[in-house]
Amino acid sequence: MADEEFTRPRLAAIYDPLDPDRSDLDAYVGLAERFGARRVLDIGCGTGVFALRLAQRGIEVVGVDPARASVDVARAKPGADRVRWICGDATALPPLGVDLVTMTANVAQQIVDPNAWRQTLLGAFEALRPGGRLVFETRDPAGRAWETWNRETSHRVTEIPGVGAVETWVDLTDVTGPLVTFRWTYVFAADGQVLTSESTLRFREREEVEADLSAHGYLVEEVRDAPDRPGKEFVFVALRPEETAAASRRS
Repeated sequence: MADEEFTRPRLAAIYDPLDPDRSDLDAYVGLAERFGARRVLDIGCGTGVFALRLAQRGIEVVGVDPARASVDVARAKPGADRVRWICGDATALPPLGVDLVTMTANVAQQIVDPNAWRQTLLGAFEALRPGGRLVFETRDPAGRAWETWNRETSHRVTEIPGVGAVETWVDLTDVTGPLVTFRWTYVFAADGQVLTSESTLRFREREEVEADLSAHGYLVEEVRDAPDRPGKEFVFVALRPEETAAASRRS
């Protein structure tokens, strides 16, 4: 299930204005160019910011997300007809044969259920052509990022055209093992409505992720540093080996 900030239409509509700096996506655009990707599957595409950036470069993009409200926002943007939008998840996709699969921002960490995580890795693998790559990021648990998730450090008021002032902040509510839960609060000045959205992220160790990828047939090519969070995050580049297809034909 997607978080309310993605599934409630009023919150999905203000997601982009509340987080306008998406320079974190520059590294993913660079990787798509480096790998010469012509077809890309963006898992957890949300409001479509990354998918549309790729489409503007002439790349064929499929964006998939379980939150209909977010997908509706994406579909309403200029150039949205260049992207194939799917409301769903990576576990039930049509044959795609893409060059690159991406999970940007918190997407990988929001898949907290171990079985759902395994099924997502399998779905991404099946969507890739042999020789294609999966790229995603996840925070290093050693950085303990959640220790700064509180109202004091996050409180702000954002003036959004057509909406008015929106007051937001985050509160950490629980840390149990690798699971970290927090709650965003949104106060709309125009009518006083208060909405909240609770999220849980799974903080996986690097070795755990590498083992999961290997178990699903990937070859881990590289574990990069995230340019926007140096020393705090892992970016995994995993290959679907060419020999997988040959092995399947022999079996």
